[in-house]
Amino acid sequence: MRIVILHQAIPANAAPDEQDVLQQAAAVGQALLRLGHTIEIRPCSLDLAALDAALKASAPDLVFNLVESLSGAGRLIHLPPALLDTRACAYTGCSAEALFLTSHKILAKERLRAADLPTPMWLSTDSMRTDAPGHPDNAKEEHPRTWLTKSIWEHASLGMDDTCLLRAATPSMAARHLATFAARMGGACFAEEYIDGREFNIGLLDSPNGPEVLPPAEIVFTDFPADKPRIVGYQAKWDTESFEYQHTTRQFSEAAADQTLLKSMKQLALRCWDVFDLAGYARVDFRVDADGTPWILEVNSNPCISPDAGFAAMIQQAGLTFDQAVDRIVQAALSRKARIQPAAVLPLLAPSAPARNITGSNTAVPSPYSFRQELRESDRSAIRELAQATGFFHADEVEIAVELVDERLNKGAASGYEFLLAEQDGRVAGYTCFGPIPCTATSYDLYWIAVHPDQQGQGLGRLLNLETERRIRELGGTRVYAETSSRPQYLSTRTFYERTGYKLAEMLEDFYAPGDGRATYLKIL
Repeated sequence: MRIVILHQAIPANAAPDEQDVLQQAAAVGQALLRLGHTIEIRPCSLDLAALDAALKASAPDLVFNLVESLSGAGRLIHLPPALLDTRACAYTGCSAEALFLTSHKILAKERLRAADLPTPMWLSTDSMRTDAPGHPDNAKEEHPRTWLTKSIWEHASLGMDDTCLLRAATPSMAARHLATFAARMGGACFAEEYIDGREFNIGLLDSPNGPEVLPPAEIVFTDFPADKPRIVGYQAKWDTESFEYQHTTRQFSEAAADQTLLKSMKQLALRCWDVFDLAGYARVDFRVDADGTPWILEVNSNPCISPDAGFAAMIQQAGLTFDQAVDRIVQAALSRKARIQPAAVLPLLAPSAPARNITGSNTAVPSPYSFRQELRESDRSAIRELAQATGFFHADEVEIAVELVDERLNKGAASGYEFLLAEQDGRVAGYTCFGPIPCTATSYDLYWIAVHPDQQGQGLGRLLNLETERRIRELGGTRVYAETSSRPQYLSTRTFYERTGYKLAEMLEDFYAPGDGRATYLKIL
């Protein structure tokens, strides 16, 4: 596929937290290249018209969205994906709405409270919210607490250091205190009740079966003096020479005593996924008080995915490679787009580009391919030529492919074989053959999926797979099985299934011949 990696433009004198997105873009780009995609890395600015024109010119199949701000303002994070939504262009990660809602930390906390999810009490100069779960007090009462000042919009702990912690302060004192922090925190800020305890990050990664909770990471404050605030401030994240950076470490707990707590935080993180309609990947940050109660600090809908960052560490702890995680994020974006436009995720084209219809769908979608389900007599020779051209199949296997076409032409649906053909300019560019497994209720076999060599690398295989899954759902199927050889020649086939959400269900050694086993993959729709 053609994928544009989009990030905000970074000035030459940018701070380390801004420059980090360049490392993310480079790492994602390398992963996408290893996955067989064509990439373009593009910075964007407040000139959205220029971005719109550039995307129309490049016509990507997908945009990998890494934008964290525009012109240094985090509150503008939602603008590029809003443009992509307007142009019906598929992109990775969360929607514009989710990015806006979670980036405004007070709006996010209000949403958490409305969903009865635990978040610490907060206040700002405009409003003093005290009705968060577990805090029935009225903030207007002069009840002293410990407060931590945070930016409402900006990420990366901008401006946060030890002086942001205000001890034994009444709400009115804390509110007056806020005004002194606005400039260094990028504008509006708020005070949140400080939870003195442990800190955890819970990563969420999309999968074909919904969000997967990654192993929880605990932030450990090693050898901090007793009077030093245990917070993950700006220095702890970005100043490699600082005490905070060198003494703030990450660990993954397997202690039996933590299992109930970890389970609770995982459940809360999954609820956040639903409440904010997250997608692709996200991170939920927690503090745990002395009683063992977890409190949600923040829902990060666009967390850093640099290879040396916390999210990548959680991916590795889960037994996944960085490439696998990037592919999961890409597949989640394609799947989301397919649900919106049932036919497929398709390139962004200029307005003058023609729209083609997929047979059986009332939705016109711009695509270089047209799809149909009904076979023609001419398809016998077209499928024979396509199967031979791939170089994957023996002569007898090619004959079997043609025999299945004959079965469908002669018996129709009674044959048990369904077909989906992709055409470009009237020529069969790829096809699938699938059908219900006898004596099962809702299981289907994917017998064939093949793409002509001159169309490979264009994303057609994934489009065929998405449309085939949609058709199987229409027919009442819920499970799809695909069998292939264990021979090295079929590594790309096995990798394709794994990248499109299939799991290896069974391996039968020497099934086809000595040294040639049968690998059976399963995908639950």
